Amino acid sequence: MNKKISIPILTLILFSLNSCTDLSETVYSDIPFDKFFSTEEEVLMNAGRAYTKLQGYPEEFSLWTLTEMASDEMVAPGRDDGFVWDNGRWDELHTHNFTTTNKIMTLAWEFVFGGISACNEVLYETEASPIVFDGKEKVLAEIKILRALFYYWAMDNWGNIPFTDNFTDKELPEQKDRVFMFDFIVNEINDNIDKLQRLPGPEYYGRVTKGMAFTLLAKMYQNAEEWIATPMWEESIIACDSVIALDAYEIADDYFSNFFVYNESSVENIFAIPYHSIYTKDQFYWYTLTLNDASRATFDFKGQMWDEFVLEPPFYEKFDENDLRRKSFLAGQQYDKAGNKIFLIEGIDKDTTWFIYTPTINNYMSRKRWEGARCAKYEYQPDLSYYVTDMENDYALFRYADVVYTKLEALWRLGRVDSYINDPDVQKIRTRAGLAPYTPGELTDTEFLDELGREFAWEGHRRQDQIRFGNWGEAWWNKSPSGPKAKLFPIPQSVMNVNSNLNQNPL
Repeated sequence: MNKKISIPILTLILFSLNSCTDLSETVYSDIPFDKFFSTEEEVLMNAGRAYTKLQGYPEEFSLWTLTEMASDEMVAPGRDDGFVWDNGRWDELHTHNFTTTNKIMTLAWEFVFGGISACNEVLYETEASPIVFDGKEKVLAEIKILRALFYYWAMDNWGNIPFTDNFTDKELPEQKDRVFMFDFIVNEINDNIDKLQRLPGPEYYGRVTKGMAFTLLAKMYQNAEEWIATPMWEESIIACDSVIALDAYEIADDYFSNFFVYNESSVENIFAIPYHSIYTKDQFYWYTLTLNDASRATFDFKGQMWDEFVLEPPFYEKFDENDLRRKSFLAGQQYDKAGNKIFLIEGIDKDTTWFIYTPTINNYMSRKRWEGARCAKYEYQPDLSYYVTDMENDYALFRYADVVYTKLEALWRLGRVDSYINDPDVQKIRTRAGLAPYTPGELTDTEFLDELGREFAWEGHRRQDQIRFGNWGEAWWNKSPSGPKAKLFPIPQSVMNVNSNLNQNPL
């Protein structure tokens, strides 16, 4: 083989894999392909390029925003000063009037399929490399299951999707239905899971391990009835039990420890996306997306706040006053770092206005700057300023609490919830929130969905959970009922324009 490639390799990859901060760049150009990788380290560095594709997940215009804004958790109403409306792109998602040219829709698609393409490229290069080392099969298995995660997102949100697993394929990818994709993802996980690292540790932080793969498999089976019209609750239980049997994770004593600035030591987070204040700029910056400038006095921020994303008012009411998870959102009188009430001096008369975040919003088209509860689930460090110093927290994609509640739901749907409701992990999720454990009779459809919302608020779960529990098409705050077509997002028009093999989802 004498193919040549020109690929820049950043040692930023090492940050993704091992929290390294050496960002010197090595550029490889005009090197024969069979000589491109000369060491095991270079193979691992190259594989890390696929992992860095995850870092765009919680951005302002990406997959997290798309699914959250379309759910009943998050909203971006027009402000009374005319900002935020953005030609109605947020409103389209909130009201389920999806269009093929929506910017968020397009960039979310590019995030997902950019990740798939990167995985295909890394797999091609790694498989073609003559370098042999003990962990090579493990690296290949990791990237295949990482690709399965991206395809899981694609199938979930868009249904029938273009598919290819061959980086060298020059033909336009064919569209595959959910049955094909479901089987591909499940088989890819099952075929590679035994090759993965069993126990998490510093060397494998942020990488695919058995715990991550079994969790992904459990979520595939959890949604099988919706996706392929075949209930697979027993299979979901088995996958959850496989995570539990690893004895590698536990329900943290402190709910918020999973979201600390330095949350690498979380005993609950199974799979996280690593971030760094300096080295991963313009990717994790929720502080500026949700907070008003007045909150700079609380957190010692330096940059301007954009004051866009707030909690939908009725969602705040799902939290009991004693539920510690309610503190994921700021509401009420706000205080500066010294504990003094924040106030503003405004108007001709220089009146004092106490700064109080209200969970309510009186006018969807004209929100006041203090209206709407704000997200503070992830701890904010001081001195944050967009594109100068962004958030250091690692984003938790999969937590052990999700495994426990996925198993609980499967048993509940099978009529066997009594066998698990008193499990210490199930009870601890409630008691650490300051609430009494559930009894079997309390788990109605509405309560179970509400509890999932409280536990996983703004973690990218809500759309999938609402669809599975059958209330996605219902009316909620400022949203009219939507039909079954709204379960899928439309394929972006820019994608339809270049691939004649695709059929659009019904609009």
